[in-house]
Amino acid sequence: MSLDIVILAAGQGTRMRSALPKVLHPVAGKAMLGHVIDTARQLEPQGIHVVIGHGAETVRERLAADDLGFVVQAQQLGTGHAVAQALPQLTAERVLILYGDVPLIQAETLQRLLEKVGPEQLALLTVELADPTGYGRIIRDAEGMVRAIVEHKDASPEQRAIREGNTGILAVPGKRLAEWLGRLSNDNAQGEYYLTDVIAMAVADGLVVATERAADEMEVLGANDRIQLSQLERHYQQRAARRLMAQGVTLIDPQRFDVRGEVSVGRDITIDVSVILEGRVVIEDNVQIGPNCVIKDSILRKGAIVKANSHLEGAEVGEGADCGPFARLRPGAVLGARAHVGNFVELKNAVMGEGAKAGHLAYLGDAEIGARTNIGAGTITCNYDGANKFRTVMGEDVFIGSNSSLVAPVTLGDGVTTGAGSTITQDVPANTLAVGRAKQRNIEGWKRPVKLKR
Repeated sequence: MSLDIVILAAGQGTRMRSALPKVLHPVAGKAMLGHVIDTARQLEPQGIHVVIGHGAETVRERLAADDLGFVVQAQQLGTGHAVAQALPQLTAERVLILYGDVPLIQAETLQRLLEKVGPEQLALLTVELADPTGYGRIIRDAEGMVRAIVEHKDASPEQRAIREGNTGILAVPGKRLAEWLGRLSNDNAQGEYYLTDVIAMAVADGLVVATERAADEMEVLGANDRIQLSQLERHYQQRAARRLMAQGVTLIDPQRFDVRGEVSVGRDITIDVSVILEGRVVIEDNVQIGPNCVIKDSILRKGAIVKANSHLEGAEVGEGADCGPFARLRPGAVLGARAHVGNFVELKNAVMGEGAKAGHLAYLGDAEIGARTNIGAGTITCNYDGANKFRTVMGEDVFIGSNSSLVAPVTLGDGVTTGAGSTITQDVPANTLAVGRAKQRNIEGWKRPVKLKR
């Protein structure tokens, strides 16, 4: 059956104490609403309709996409009123209602929920709670059938003792929704139009209210303040860690590991503590990542080693290559097979050939470095003239002496050697020694300056 999804994301989130709309606060580096939208897409609906209110334009600008429709709820008069704003766009046989501040909901859970919806049956996602304070309670009859939902503020002491809580996530037959929303009343403690009142209406109309149980409370927890946001963050990371370990990754301490994107892994990978993986990261077999590394939008080929305190972004570390400790690989940095980059070396838009080495203290930007070339300490490619960037090209088996400055554009042929401390401004033919430094002078009898007495 066809499906429309409505995501309620209009709340202000005053307890966040922030100018940023609540649904844009991040979990694992992505807005909470972004997580919900991604999950919604996995269900392949005919439409995703996001109801926005506070900070509407900011939300729209941050998350706009061709497959999203945005509906503004000018006044926040309750969840039922919010869904009603999207009614003109809803044409599917089933409507699923989600919440923009519940980022950990799983597509598998929602799929099970949707399977229980029919023309004469709606489906409600519930959760068993250790402390149900603040949640609407599921009211069942003697036969265990759902009869209604009572909000916490409207519940009697007996009803408040019920531990089965309403998550608010609901799937209903589309043809019934408009009628039920039109019958909602705001005669309650909050003076709002509760979407949960639809349940009692459906029962009165003779429909069956089926339920599906969430796996755990965290899956359906919303974030109303930064404390809850931090709880969602840690649960997300624990879940990501378990998933990676099941795929063959050794995490030295799963509690000190963060994923903020999509990670593809091979087998027999070892990741030390305090590693952050961001964006799209591919890690092949037998890779080792040391502690305190940040790796973003990068590829680590089979057997690569990233040593402690290294920062990679938009980079590729080739098969058997290694970098660090304290290496920085910026966008466009590529290490060929068995290449080596040591401590305090920075690469940007630079390709190092197979077996090339830069052991320490170098900046290599906009460069092409041939196989087996060795870069001495203190070497820099002078790639920027204040207005434009230029490339430095080094052939194979080049030896760059320490503290060399290579002023681009410049090309060094195969087998070139540069003397330590040289400034190279012209192309160097293959198998040539290039020395570009002033002649040393020794001045006898020279007296050092002395400090003046005051």
